[in-house]
Amino acid sequence: QVQLEESGGGLVQAGGSLRLSCAASGSIVSFNAMGWYRQAPGKERELVAVIKRGGITNYADSVKGRATISRGNAANTVYLQMNSLKPEDTAVYYCHALFSQTAYWGQGTQVTVSS
Repeated sequence: QVQLEESGGGLVQAGGSLRLSCAASGSIVSFNAMGWYRQAPGKERELVAVIKRGGITNYADSVKGRATISRGNAANTVYLQMNSLKPEDTAVYYCHALFSQTAYWGQGTQVTVSS
């Protein structure tokens, strides 16, 4: 089976930084993309950042200039560095992966940014 393990969430003051990590394990044949989504209370889940095969990245407008997604040295590992955090960044962040055109989700990690 394929599993996504997230880490790095927590409580941080506004203006601070966090680094989220996601490691995929299991039977992975072909890498398509990995990324991060988030869902805040009362809002729909939204894409934060994605990195695709070839290293192409995309970011939500709300985090451009503050977030950086990258692949780790280990295979099938992705990081999301978030700086200058704002209270509106508070959400459950979900790692997402697309392997062999099949989607996988992590269980989510809570990020809370205090005012």
